[in-house]
Amino acid sequence: MSRTVVVTGSTSGIGLGIARAFAAEGANVVINGFGPTDAIEATRRELEASAGGKVLYHAADMAKPDEITDLIATAARTFGTVDVLINNAGIQHIAKIEEFPVEKWDLLIAVLLSSAFHTMRNAIPLMKEAGKGRIINVASAHALIASPYKSAYVAAKHGILGLTKTAALELAEFGITVNAICPGYVLTPLVEKQIPDTARERGISEEQVKSEVMLRLQATKEFVSIDEVAQTAIFLASDAARSITGTHISIDGGWTAQ
Repeated sequence: MSRTVVVTGSTSGIGLGIARAFAAEGANVVINGFGPTDAIEATRRELEASAGGKVLYHAADMAKPDEITDLIATAARTFGTVDVLINNAGIQHIAKIEEFPVEKWDLLIAVLLSSAFHTMRNAIPLMKEAGKGRIINVASAHALIASPYKSAYVAAKHGILGLTKTAALELAEFGITVNAICPGYVLTPLVEKQIPDTARERGISEEQVKSEVMLRLQATKEFVSIDEVAQTAIFLASDAARSITGTHISIDGGWTAQ
């Protein structure tokens, strides 16, 4: 029987890569995110054709708890349960703390941290009933270390690790694992949008942002690939990872080794 996998923020970037990897294994996948309707439908059809599983799109706004509740309820109603939950939805804003717009702070915390609480709160009863489940939170190297001008992002990602550990302890005896993946810089649309903002804040060129800011501390001097993150999610959702819970896996080219 095919597993059902919900991936938030999966119409592009890392989330789409993860959705593609699970779809290729024949899973039923629920994708979520923003974008042009025709492009999302084309993506949904492509994923569904990849290995025979069903692919459903849900337009829940990850800043709105009621819509998140409906996302999980729709997945359960359509496919019977939620076997794997991937919290990946992302957003970014770069500014000094004293200049950080309050509404942007609230939005980042809602999308990056609170949304994971809401998806988990709704999915956990389904997993407990099934006696198994996998929850994977896509965090960041910024869940472990900080960078200037990213106060909300860093705070939220640190919070994701705390939520991951707490949930893992609560669910350890129910056959449910909870882990986080902490990628370094992956050249996704979200990261690409940061480049001009970071260049402006620091007064440097966009090429300098890539080489002197983003890749300076990644010992490999290379961006992490989307597929590396996706395959780590596949592993964490596998039977081989049944005893891995309450921890994180860093995929950051050696960034956090320093």
